[in-house]
Amino acid sequence: MIDEKELTLAKEKYSEVYLNPLTPLSFLKRSEMVFPDKEAVVYQNKSYTWQEFAGRVYSLANGLISKGLQKHDRVAMISRNNNALLESFYGIGMAGGVSVPLNYRLGERDLIYTLNHSESKALIFEHIYADTIRAIQPKLETVELFLEIDSPEKNGDTPPAGIPYEDFLNKSPSRPLDIPVDDENDMLSIVYTSGTTGLPKGCVHTHRGAYLNAMGELLAARMTPESTYIWTLPMFHCQGWCLVWGVTAVGAKHVCLDAVRAEQVYQLMTRENVTHMCGAPIVYNTIADYMEKNGLKFAHTVRGFMGGAAPSPMTIQKAESIGMDIHQVYGLTEVYGPHTLCEWHSSEWDSLPLAKRARLKARQGVPYATYTWVKVVDEDMNELPWDGETTGEIVMKGNNVMQWYFKEHDKTEECFRGGWFHSGDGAVRHPDGYIEITDRMKDIIITGGENVSSVEVENVISEYPGVMDVAVISKPDERWGEIVKAVVKMEPEAEATAEDIVSWCRERLAGFKLPREVEFGDVPRNATGKIQKHVLKKRDQDLVSGTA
Repeated sequence: MIDEKELTLAKEKYSEVYLNPLTPLSFLKRSEMVFPDKEAVVYQNKSYTWQEFAGRVYSLANGLISKGLQKHDRVAMISRNNNALLESFYGIGMAGGVSVPLNYRLGERDLIYTLNHSESKALIFEHIYADTIRAIQPKLETVELFLEIDSPEKNGDTPPAGIPYEDFLNKSPSRPLDIPVDDENDMLSIVYTSGTTGLPKGCVHTHRGAYLNAMGELLAARMTPESTYIWTLPMFHCQGWCLVWGVTAVGAKHVCLDAVRAEQVYQLMTRENVTHMCGAPIVYNTIADYMEKNGLKFAHTVRGFMGGAAPSPMTIQKAESIGMDIHQVYGLTEVYGPHTLCEWHSSEWDSLPLAKRARLKARQGVPYATYTWVKVVDEDMNELPWDGETTGEIVMKGNNVMQWYFKEHDKTEECFRGGWFHSGDGAVRHPDGYIEITDRMKDIIITGGENVSSVEVENVISEYPGVMDVAVISKPDERWGEIVKAVVKMEPEAEATAEDIVSWCRERLAGFKLPREVEFGDVPRNATGKIQKHVLKKRDQDLVSGTA
């Protein structure tokens, strides 16, 4: 029989021994200790061991502290994938700060907003964005320190827009620091959404949430110290789906990459013996198309995780034909990236034909092993039957869900109504418990892994002189997953070309939000004036299938 009094006493007396806060910063401490001389990070012609990488992290942290960074102060980053960006996640955390990784594709308006809204005290940016930083600098309200990372494309005649990153590290001591985390529910990072329904919202990710998400990723990926992960997924996407932490946790190798160029990716993956990667369907299509064209296959299996727009079975089939083992994951910025995965039943499904396996792998699946709750519900929050037919909304809660929208408590209350996070995605649930997305609840278009609001693009096009009506929809695309398509009706005397519309949008929207197809014609609306987007989508589907 348990002595409750003794149990209570033990909990009170020894809690600080066994209740260490969960934080992914501890992963670096372990790998630095266990694998000091093992290759940790590769970027272009640079290579760092875990001990060297940790030393650079400590230099950045000590430097930030010397510049007055206080606990919970925010530090923003704008950079492609490189060793310095990876170091920044750890260095900011070790200094007690909160990282704010920003999408480098954002326009000036959204960059100014997110930097001011987050009240970032410092900004670490890559040289190729220096002109943008100079342009917005007068409008930044709180940023006091600017650190500039070198770019491979750097022109020696171009003056820096901030303190050179390497100089900053060289002038700062690499003295090790203790992990400055007392509460695992403290902020670790503020990750902004793409602003698909207005201005970007800052999702607060905690030390505990990132730790557990990283553990879930590792279990799903089956990663070991002998693994090598290539950064085809932008690190700004939910801290690289928390793999900036997860890869480090097991002492695997990070291979950093500026951009996804098929030939370079293939050569790098072959040279570095890459075993794992993540990305949107377009990433896999790009690599598979290049390899198929050149008659190439990987000599070893590459375990790939695919997210963003729901991939077509053909995309999965193409990737697996070149030697990849593809696994579908699903999530949002609000849930640290992936929240569910299509867990594979090897004994039952391995023997199925490739096309059938691809269709199964296109489902969004079941919760991660860290068991984050997920269900499909109706408008009254009633869970719907697991029949593969009844459509409802995906809702989640648990270890993977953000803490709140930074300085947006009304929006936080709205998205957590009923005690669950509302994804806005429509889905069915199959009898085996696997979820499959059927449509976007709010007409969000996911193109190349980026979220685009159809309403935002419609608003921009409607301002073009002579436009009478406009509808923006998603159109399935093998390369991008989905593309932005605009259907435009002009006034009787007005004229415009597709390029006119795209040029107009290019001046007002981020590049990934531009229409890739513009059609002129009537916009169908119902009796209440709502655009019947399903009619336009079905017409495109019929044209593709040949039934129109």
